[in-house]
Amino acid sequence: MIDLNAEAWEKRYQENRDPWDLGCPAPPFINLLASVQAPKPGRMAVLGCGSGQDAMLFSTAGFDVIGFDFAPSAIARASTIAKARELNVQFLQRNIFELEAEFLHSFDYVLEHTCFCAIDPTLRSQYVQLVKNLLRPNGQLIALFFTHSRLDGPPFGVKPQEILDSFSPYFDIILFKAAKDSIPSRKGEEHLAIFQVRSS
Repeated sequence: MIDLNAEAWEKRYQENRDPWDLGCPAPPFINLLASVQAPKPGRMAVLGCGSGQDAMLFSTAGFDVIGFDFAPSAIARASTIAKARELNVQFLQRNIFELEAEFLHSFDYVLEHTCFCAIDPTLRSQYVQLVKNLLRPNGQLIALFFTHSRLDGPPFGVKPQEILDSFSPYFDIILFKAAKDSIPSRKGEEHLAIFQVRSS
C-alpha cells in the first residue's frame, strides 16, 4: 500500500507529480452548472481540493466555498490563484477526516472530485460518514467519481455499483450517470453524481 500521509501528498505537489490536477475545472461540473439540474448556490466544502480549480468554478457561480487539502503546497497554490482572480474562496490545510469536530452539519454541499479515489479504500465507509456529517439536513454531495478498473493506486478504482452500495444507505440518489463530457484521458471512466442526505 502506498503511503498516503500528508508528507507524501506534499512531496507530490512539490515535485509536480500531480496528474490529477487538470489545470482547469472538470468539464462535467462546468456543464452541470449550465444545465437545468444546476444546484442553487449555498455553502460548499470541497474535499481534497488540490489547486482549487473546481472550488473556484463554484465560487464564480455564487457558492460560498471552502476548499480543504492535506498538502500545504496545494493550499498555497489554490490561494494564490484565487487571489489573482479576485475570488472570495477560502482554502484550509486540513486532514479531511478531522473536519467533523470543526464543521459538523455546516454545509449545504460537499464537492467530490478525485478525493474518494485517492484515499485508502479501507477508509471509504468512513468517508461516506464524513460527507453525511458535514452536510446540513437535505444537503447534497455533488461528485465526479473516477470509476476506472486499473489495478493498484492511487487513484484506486471503484465500480459504479460499489459507489451506490456505499452511499445509498444514507443518501437518496438524485443523479448518477456515466459522464459523457470527461477530458479525453478519462473518457468512459467517470460518473457524475448528486446524492442528497436522506431525511431521518
